[in-house]
Amino acid sequence: MAKQNISQKLISNHLVSGEMEHGKEIGLKIDHVLQQDATGTLVMLELEAFHLKKTKAEVAVQYVDHNLLQTDYKNMDDHEFLQSAAKRFGYWYSRPGNGISHAVHMERFGVPGKTLLGSDSHTCAAGGLGMLAMGTGGIDVAQASAGEPYFVKMPRVMGIKLTGKLPEWVSAKDVILEMLRRRDVKGGVGYILEYYGPGVKNLSVWDRHVIANMGAELGPLTTVFPSDELTKEYLGKEGRAEQWIELKADEGATYDEHEEINLSELVPLIAKPSSPGNVVTVTEIAGEPVSQVVVGSSANPGLRDFWIVAEIMKDKFISPGVSFDVNPSSRQVLKKLTEMGALGSLISAGARIHQSGCMGCIGMGQAPASDANSLRTFPRNFPGRSGTLDDKVFLCSPETAAAAALTGEITDPRELEKLFNMDYPKWFEPAFYQVNTQMLIQPDGGTTELKKGPNIKTLPGFDELPDVFEVPVLLKMKDNISTDEILKAGADVLPLRSNIPEISKYSYYVIDQDFYNRAIKNQQDHDGFCVVAGDNYAQGSSREHAALAPRFLGQKFVIAKSYARIGWQNLINFGMIPFEFKKPDDYSQLEEGDILKITGLQDAIQNRQDVIATVKDKNVEIELTYSISERQSDMILKGGAINLVREKLH
Repeated sequence: MAKQNISQKLISNHLVSGEMEHGKEIGLKIDHVLQQDATGTLVMLELEAFHLKKTKAEVAVQYVDHNLLQTDYKNMDDHEFLQSAAKRFGYWYSRPGNGISHAVHMERFGVPGKTLLGSDSHTCAAGGLGMLAMGTGGIDVAQASAGEPYFVKMPRVMGIKLTGKLPEWVSAKDVILEMLRRRDVKGGVGYILEYYGPGVKNLSVWDRHVIANMGAELGPLTTVFPSDELTKEYLGKEGRAEQWIELKADEGATYDEHEEINLSELVPLIAKPSSPGNVVTVTEIAGEPVSQVVVGSSANPGLRDFWIVAEIMKDKFISPGVSFDVNPSSRQVLKKLTEMGALGSLISAGARIHQSGCMGCIGMGQAPASDANSLRTFPRNFPGRSGTLDDKVFLCSPETAAAAALTGEITDPRELEKLFNMDYPKWFEPAFYQVNTQMLIQPDGGTTELKKGPNIKTLPGFDELPDVFEVPVLLKMKDNISTDEILKAGADVLPLRSNIPEISKYSYYVIDQDFYNRAIKNQQDHDGFCVVAGDNYAQGSSREHAALAPRFLGQKFVIAKSYARIGWQNLINFGMIPFEFKKPDDYSQLEEGDILKITGLQDAIQNRQDVIATVKDKNVEIELTYSISERQSDMILKGGAINLVREKLH
């Protein structure tokens, strides 16, 4: 039998269809499903549309961690709807304030060797525990919850060998920033990232979580770490030692691509606005003024990440010009920080303590000042994601964030030794965690009516694919367009996640604030529209709203040079064709306002053949290709996954 790395073992143990040949579609059995509230409302509405009676997943959890600000009735209505849906479909329900889904799932539910599918792109964080954990669009999660496999193209595996040990003032965030510095935001597309080597034993399970979580920004299917003695020790502290299994690569296993990082050689790094891949050393930009520092998020959720900031800030006070915000990742972490006295140190230092949840990471409060630098221990800094359109968000480690809060400027944390005559705080893992499950409501399998407030709208239906498209190019975009640009984030938009007609008004808003009006006007003259983009279209969040909202406005397809994995799948899920330029240079031939005509679509999609788009009044023909499976072909022809799955289940 061939020697296997960890990723191959996880896939082979869950393979239900297809062959493990790169680029071929495979179907995977899903053990756990995870939903957060900003995407979970749609998942529950999709389960309703499927007429599902009860989830078929081993573990299904509905978390409430995004839409936590209750400035009006909308978010609270969503919470009550989700609680009723969790009871209806047999889910665990993690109440508002219990914590970020990825942190709580690791504390309470994560099991090495299991598969996890989540309607949040940072679900890959559970790879730090030895899970095959993948983020995807909500409708894929709904299908997995209904017992269907998760289909994905077989990835390659990139082996990242770790040696050495992190120096003082350098932490796990700097490891993943180093990978982004080397590879940028497309460097992991088509891969699973698998960490191995002697340096792994020098990283705690929460350190691994940090690296696996922000690994999403490289664009891979997921990130995987071994399950070893440190994993066993961690599960024991959470009262779940019996769920541990060892998981390691076979002796002599190989990888398709290689990287190597000597942890001992790393220095403090930082990602500049407005991309996680825009990484430099902190010393290169030291001295730039800082207006805001925010600590927290699923990218730095461990107890140690907050404790180290508290120790650095102990008996000191923040710089006068800095707003210092702390988002505890889970109620368990918040309680432990309180017991250790660390929360008191943060409060005494001038921190503003917010509730346990994603908060500022998704633009739910804590928006920075206009045209001012904000340092955050977050995973993303896409334009406008913070809630401020002209934001200047930097991504960094907790140590670098604390240094900036004290000095009022970007500061290499190693400088704190002489600036404040301090030693690097020594962290020791606690002997155990005090487990409290009171904020988790167990599934009871009872039948209940879904509680729908006025902001919760039944999903719109979509027609089957027509044979001819004649539509204008309503928007032309550049490379690396994120889902935050396709559908605006922030406290004004997130409460509309369960109301597609209303949230559609924010489609492409960050790029063109008049887009919605233009799309409505277009409905008077044309039966839909298309958009054009460069490479890596729809990177970032798993939010299927970035496909669904434009679809509701009349978007029929996208033409791009290439796509991010989840965004590509979400288009197909809602019946849109992710066309690619057969000749990338043809991108320059298309302009906003061009009318494209494509004929013979039904036969072409049925047989998965390339098509020609004719540009009216220009005498130009654009060759379009796409790569879809027979299953995805059926989905597009039917007008989307909901139509197809409902027909299959009933």
